[in-house]
Amino acid sequence: MRSASGGPRVLLRRLRETMAEQVSAQERLDKIVVLIAANMVAEVCSVYVLRIDNTLELYATEGLKREAVHHTVLSAHEGLVGLVASEATPLNLSDAQSHPAFSFRPETGEEIYHSFLGVPILRAGNTLGVLVVQNRAKRNYVEEELEALQTTAMVLAELIASGELSALAQPGLEPAARHSAQKVGAILSEGIALGHVVLHEPRVVIKDYIAEDLPKEIKRLDTALAKLRADLDRMLERGDVAEGGEHRDVLEAYRMFANDQGWSHKLHEAVATGLTAEAAVERVQSDTRARMLRSTDPYLRDRLHDLEDLGYRLMRQLVGQDHAPLARATARQCDCHCARDGSGGAARLRPQAPARHRAGGRHRQFPCLDRGARARHSRGRRGTERTGHCGPR
Repeated sequence: MRSASGGPRVLLRRLRETMAEQVSAQERLDKIVVLIAANMVAEVCSVYVLRIDNTLELYATEGLKREAVHHTVLSAHEGLVGLVASEATPLNLSDAQSHPAFSFRPETGEEIYHSFLGVPILRAGNTLGVLVVQNRAKRNYVEEELEALQTTAMVLAELIASGELSALAQPGLEPAARHSAQKVGAILSEGIALGHVVLHEPRVVIKDYIAEDLPKEIKRLDTALAKLRADLDRMLERGDVAEGGEHRDVLEAYRMFANDQGWSHKLHEAVATGLTAEAAVERVQSDTRARMLRSTDPYLRDRLHDLEDLGYRLMRQLVGQDHAPLARATARQCDCHCARDGSGGAARLRPQAPARHRAGGRHRQFPCLDRGARARHSRGRRGTERTGHCGPR
């Protein structure tokens, strides 16, 4: 079934107009599900939001019974919606009711709909909710429809993360994206530390998600990729890494990822759906992170750090920022840095002891990939973290 209203780019433009309107959060969500249903010729479009109690609440729907909104609540692993949320992967079914995970909720009236397409609403690899479309006819949704729904879910992720939907929630049942988290670190040395604390890898803030000029965005992406690859080539030619060693192995792995055609193809596909180059990088990065975090293979999970760092470097190329500018700017003022936790939020405090104190232990020092950079590598003992110190040279 083809989109009736011009595809994902037209949908994104209409969503941008809806996001800019001065309406209540509920009215905005209601308009969004109507737009998605009309664009995808779907009889049902629903948004489920993950709450801080690890349940999924129906926040808006077009097609299901209106009285089910804010009343239908599923556990994080319940039904098809719970399966999409827990696995953080899309689910495309021609006959939803025949799936073993199907959970019947009579208050929704969804028993008359057979086909089901659900995608996770992801941000920085974390699941914030689930976006679903349904039809009466038994059919599998095509790749174009899946791409459109995933792109739309990215816009919804920013709406949820903004905190606007918290006004619709009961106290203690707010969206999980706004739940404050406490990070507990390991004590490396007893005592008190005073100083300025900065995020080791500050999150790049994306201001525009929807592309105005698609050819321009593709050119921006190609230029940034070329510059990223050229920078890695120059670092490999530096005197302190040209002779080999484990730090060269790390850079070689980065260069391999940067030149991977599959990664480049995914980025270009994301831009083609109507996203800006920055938004495309974030979407691919978030999807990859969600999949790799759920992998039981320790090698694949370890490669996540390399791919995430590469994605952030590409993002900074696009927005014109140096790598970890805050860490460099304050390096002379503090000996403490916060390591990025991947979600853009506060992370563990990591004291930076002098190199001579760290070299013989679990932390090993290697020449910076770029000042402020951090990487894990498979060589050496498992679990060893090698840190590039970002203090002044």
